[in-house]
Amino acid sequence: MKALRNFFDKIKPYVEEGGKYHAFRSLVDGFETFAFVPNQTSRVGSVNIHDAIDSKRIMSFVVIALMPALLFGMYNVGYQNALVAGQLENATFVGMFLYGLLAVLPKIIVSYIVGLGIEFVVAQWKNEEIQEGFLVSGIIIPMIVPVTCPLWMLAIAVAFSVILAKEIFGGTGMNVFNPALITRAFLFFSYPAAMTGDYTVWVSQSSIFGCGYNAPEAITTATPLGQAALEGFSGYDSATICNAITGLIPGSIGETSFIAIALGGLLLLWTGIASWKVMLSVFVGGALTGWLMQACELTEIQWYEHLVLGGFAFGAVFMATDPVTSSRTECGKWVYGLLIGFVAVLVRVLNPGYPEGMMLAILFMNLFAPLIDYCVVQRNISMRAKRAINK
Repeated sequence: MKALRNFFDKIKPYVEEGGKYHAFRSLVDGFETFAFVPNQTSRVGSVNIHDAIDSKRIMSFVVIALMPALLFGMYNVGYQNALVAGQLENATFVGMFLYGLLAVLPKIIVSYIVGLGIEFVVAQWKNEEIQEGFLVSGIIIPMIVPVTCPLWMLAIAVAFSVILAKEIFGGTGMNVFNPALITRAFLFFSYPAAMTGDYTVWVSQSSIFGCGYNAPEAITTATPLGQAALEGFSGYDSATICNAITGLIPGSIGETSFIAIALGGLLLLWTGIASWKVMLSVFVGGALTGWLMQACELTEIQWYEHLVLGGFAFGAVFMATDPVTSSRTECGKWVYGLLIGFVAVLVRVLNPGYPEGMMLAILFMNLFAPLIDYCVVQRNISMRAKRAINK
């Protein structure tokens, strides 16, 4: 680390104001503050309380929490390829994981190159520090899209999200909507054929550099939620639910394994990065709504099945808990999470054309989060005013 510190100290005069390579100042500053915690105090008029865990370190913990879901998602990509090709008995764990790695890694690279590239340019143009928010968004985005999503579509969607859902609002901490979900929404509404459909969307069916198998075109399958929508939500057998818990089902890259997502969620709760109130209330809201929908005979799906299928768990753990776009008052967090769970299951049951629901539920509540906080604050002010009058 000392050699790296000396390297940054050596090149700093060249990238500071008036230096030969001033155009790369924001780039160097971004890498320096990622490797080392800044030792400067805040600017005048800003918060002056610091510790060793700054926002970049917090984002790093979130990325670590995402690793179980990402790594399992890579394995599942290879597993689904071998399953559809009828070669599961001949496939090995290493071979399936390597295939998934080759399929997913380009999406991660494109996401970071496009997103961070735009942020570097904007930071240099505004003469500001590099904002760290895309460290998390850049890895979440490839995890919430189908493995067959073309790279050029992903690049366009990432650019749209970073520019119009983040930078236009002022950057990290100022955005109203979750950038990763805006990316998915852009893809869903602009290129619906690439985001919904049978196995040609959810399962990679071509070999990559000699890894994996070429799947026959005669085989078709869909995600469990998509299949249920086609069949009128008639419920699932125990094998399907078991596979949904482990993650061995078709779906978006990082959203299939409830166990892997739960491991990441436990890390976020243990470190105190994510709000347990938001996370718990999303699951409670989804469970209660699922039970109500079944009681009204609108669906045969059990309430607990909603929680392990689709992107419900991933959204509840990693996106609903986003501190920037969620409610910030303690009471508001409960309301915010309950409404996300309610809307997600409601959309799933009442709209067969869109059986997922979680994306729209979180984006919808991102919009109402400030209103929820406003109502909570005004209620507290009114209650305190009444107590003051009574005294």
